[in-house]
Amino acid sequence: MAKNQGKILIIDDNEELLIAFRFFLSKHFSQIDTIKNPNQIPEFLRKETYDIILLDMNFSAGINTGNEGIYWMKQILDKDSNASVLLITAYGDVEIAVNAMKEGAADFIQKSWDEKKILSTILSAYKLRLSKLKIENLEHKQKHLSAKIDSKYNNVIGESTAMKSIFSIVDKVAKTDANILILGENGTGKEVIAREIHRKSNRSNEVFVNVDIGSLQENLFESELFGHVKGAFTDAKEDRVGRFEIASGGTLFLDEIGNLPLSLQAKLLTAIQNKEISRIGSNKTIPVDIRLICATNNDIDKMLEENTFREDLLYRINTIKIELPGLKERTEDINLLADFFLKEYTEKYNKFDLKFSQNAISKLNQYSWPGNIRELQHTIEKAVILCEGKIIMPIHCWPDGEKQVKNNTANSFNLDENEKILIEKAIQKYKGNISSAAKELGINRSTLYKKMEKYEI
Repeated sequence: MAKNQGKILIIDDNEELLIAFRFFLSKHFSQIDTIKNPNQIPEFLRKETYDIILLDMNFSAGINTGNEGIYWMKQILDKDSNASVLLITAYGDVEIAVNAMKEGAADFIQKSWDEKKILSTILSAYKLRLSKLKIENLEHKQKHLSAKIDSKYNNVIGESTAMKSIFSIVDKVAKTDANILILGENGTGKEVIAREIHRKSNRSNEVFVNVDIGSLQENLFESELFGHVKGAFTDAKEDRVGRFEIASGGTLFLDEIGNLPLSLQAKLLTAIQNKEISRIGSNKTIPVDIRLICATNNDIDKMLEENTFREDLLYRINTIKIELPGLKERTEDINLLADFFLKEYTEKYNKFDLKFSQNAISKLNQYSWPGNIRELQHTIEKAVILCEGKIIMPIHCWPDGEKQVKNNTANSFNLDENEKILIEKAIQKYKGNISSAAKELGINRSTLYKKMEKYEI
């Protein structure tokens, strides 16, 4: 039998017992340390991290309360909350040992020498230790990943009157669990605001789960949101956890909620009302605790009139409604955002000390930004990449030439015309590849198809 890599510390005042443990366990574990005096425990824990700690319950002659063992167990768990502490107990102290498990002991070992039982108990405790470490590692990774994702969306920037009003609403609603509906054109920062609400909420240490409804195939909607059990349909080869379950305890962000089919709107409404879901193929209900934030760039009122969106669902998801202005409605924030993105991309591409020329600043402020903040962000990134000197010129922002800027600014209040031009250019650039064009424009395929139909492209 191969040795486990685990490290074991044994504390007992019986020298013979320590020798027996060391001899027996050295066949199964890589390191066995023993001490007779529990006062040495802090010193050993400073020098080494142990997977299993075997601890006698009584050290003073004539005392059998187990209090000494419980005291030292608590000291050990204070140092390492993931430690697996096994108490060594005499037959008469079993009840005390069982009570000690309520205080944090993983299990106990009786001094009646049963090697199979002792080894089985220690191996179980070792597996428990590894599981705890794995969970802790996953939690650290999750926090790191969440922090990294949050930093990507940490551009809640604005000094305009419109944005100050938005920030005020965010501060008021963040600490509540009220459902929120965020409205706004593509690229206005709906996900940024959703993440900011989560970051300021009482759920900030829990997961933020983002579901882009618009990017899902219609036949996968229900499975994606609610999960499925193995065999529920042809391709269901294993159980799958849905986004509602994953988000439980945290925030669920449903982007492009306007793209949700009517059939699934009813199921979403039921899940919100009952705070429980059922996976496809299962009758078992699973309770979920989520803070729901939805977003769309669709005209919800128009969808209600056309009976493509349920009125009762709308009432459920928009306890608070936040309407984000387009960049053309907050032009005083353009310079602020441009400077923010300039700093971000000069650091990313190691091209420090870049500055905008006055002409570039002027053009940035004149442009209508039909793609809103997302288009501004992509424009600045492109300019940083293309600029070979220290000054960013308009040509770096618009490599196709200033004619493009003039064409767009000449009709700066004609959003449809500008949007049509952008879509045509993206489709042309990617030679008709709709997926790539949609990605370039910062929208999903279904939205692009709708716009192509609208503009007869």
